[in-house]
Amino acid sequence: MADPNEFDDVMPENTSRRAPEKPIEENLFSRLIYMIIIAFMISFAGSVIGLLALLQFIIMLVNQKQPNERIADLGTDVGIWVAKATRYQTGASEVKPWPWTELD
Repeated sequence: MADPNEFDDVMPENTSRRAPEKPIEENLFSRLIYMIIIAFMISFAGSVIGLLALLQFIIMLVNQKQPNERIADLGTDVGIWVAKATRYQTGASEVKPWPWTELD
């Protein structure tokens, strides 16, 4: 016969008494490997941003100061990725950036 108190710890009235879950701890050596890989990716992203900026400037010269929306959106996406990567690098977040998680 099933234990009648088997699910007591997940009932709403009992969840406040439950011990908080421990955060998932990552091996520091594997984190170091990820940090080195991400550092190279951040360096590459800086080069991409510089290239996009130069390309956008040339387009704006030709198009009467009108920027290309797709280049501007790509620059925004790269900037968001760099911010997430930097948060992981500095320990402000445990969430790895793309390609380990979804690109928002």
